[in-house]
Amino acid sequence: MFDSEPEPPEWACVDLKRVRAERVREFGTVYLGLALWRRLRLDGILRQLQPPGREEIGWDSMACILALSRFCSPSSELAIAERWYGSTALEDLIGVSLEKVNDDRLYRALDKLLPHKDQLCVHLQERYAQWFGTRFDFLFYDVTSTYFEGMCAGNIQARRGYSRDQRPDCVQVCIGLVVTREGLPVAYEVFDGNRLDVTTLEEMVESMERKYGKAQRIWVVDRGVVSEANLEFLRERGAKYIVGTPRSMLKAFEHELCEKEWTKVEPGVEVKLVRHPEYGEERFVLCRSQGRREKERQMLKRQKERLREKLEQIGAGIRAGRLNDVAQAARKIGRWMGRYTRAEMLFDVQFIRNGDRLTDLLITEKPERTTWAELTHGSYLLRTNLVEENPDELWRAYMNLTQAENAFRISKSDLGLRPVYHQKAGRVQAHILVCFLALVMWKCLEQWMNTKGLGTCARRLMAAFRMVHCMDVVLSTREDREIRLRVIGRPEKHVQLLAQHLGLLFPNRPKRIQNVVAKTALALS
Repeated sequence: MFDSEPEPPEWACVDLKRVRAERVREFGTVYLGLALWRRLRLDGILRQLQPPGREEIGWDSMACILALSRFCSPSSELAIAERWYGSTALEDLIGVSLEKVNDDRLYRALDKLLPHKDQLCVHLQERYAQWFGTRFDFLFYDVTSTYFEGMCAGNIQARRGYSRDQRPDCVQVCIGLVVTREGLPVAYEVFDGNRLDVTTLEEMVESMERKYGKAQRIWVVDRGVVSEANLEFLRERGAKYIVGTPRSMLKAFEHELCEKEWTKVEPGVEVKLVRHPEYGEERFVLCRSQGRREKERQMLKRQKERLREKLEQIGAGIRAGRLNDVAQAARKIGRWMGRYTRAEMLFDVQFIRNGDRLTDLLITEKPERTTWAELTHGSYLLRTNLVEENPDELWRAYMNLTQAENAFRISKSDLGLRPVYHQKAGRVQAHILVCFLALVMWKCLEQWMNTKGLGTCARRLMAAFRMVHCMDVVLSTREDREIRLRVIGRPEKHVQLLAQHLGLLFPNRPKRIQNVVAKTALALS
């Protein structure tokens, strides 16, 4: 909706044939992003952390430009200065002229922003509680990686390791992220690129307790990030946890898998609470999903068929005399076994020889392995030291771990976390911090939409607001002079309704843009 405060009329006689529009610029997304920035009061905390000095443009304003660019249209610092900033209405919204935005100033803004990472995380936790009533009883932790373009020789953390981006040829860093039950980012740490996930948990827990206090928290972690040593570490600190377990632990609950006493938590998903004498007071939640069961069954079926076909081809080559070398045949078998890891355990392969000569390949299927695979399709096991007796609640808490995975997908696909082009260690850290702030804005937008009954698809809302532009309308008058008016295009009806639900005011005229932005920020506080 538009600001309705009346303005006095101004009259002129205009030649309609010479009316034109110039400097059409993006308005809607940067206006929305700025509303989020100010609703989170990041402008205020940065002014406190970076008090004005001799610089002409405050570093809080430059940090805002960096974060808004990452939120609206991820770009490099050079692209922000040369293209993006001038293509938006930010010059009118925050009062920083185009010629004052250059790549050198943006790079220095990164350097100024980085030392305040921990204070910003503390501030954001306070704002989550004030805005959404967020509780920090459950913390969800996961790890991802992002890779570099270039050698990045000056960054000691840049190492080759397990790449989630399918780029093992590039050096990378690993990022551990903690989110709330709603998916709101709480904190993060950057680890060496060759760091194993399982070795990061203790450091992350200690960092959270040192920086943000040792409160009673329940850690929810995927099976790839935990070990027995990690769990012992958490128990020693009095921490509670819900974690995934290796699939091999299902063998200890074979009897319970066959029983029929299951609790249905949602269509196609059943759970039960079980114990094991070897694990003391710990509880286990046995889960099985019908959808996951069918998926795993089909995956195993395809792998089994393909592996048998490849093994029979090797056997045919042996019988035809084309493959007589045992070492060469073993390498071929090992290569195909390694490709079809789900199916390899179902087969036993033996060479048949006549003296020193290789004559055939005996392929037999292990029926007990096939039976066990069929029994465990779609099943998985959770482990916890909570006293909660309801397996439904424990399962639902663990399922919220997908919020961390979703945050990684947004960071990489929508916010341009990957690849990293910076080479200096400090600039890499600052780049990740700016991506973290943009992720905070994105997830807060989803939560804001949810509280207003607008769903949680921030991409669709951003696409709607992207249609709103501002422009300079040039009017030629009878007196042969030009009147230049900077105006905001009237949004489509559905965009106006979306803005109205969010409590946002679109300004009528650009000379009042900053006034309306200030009033909107005050109303949203």
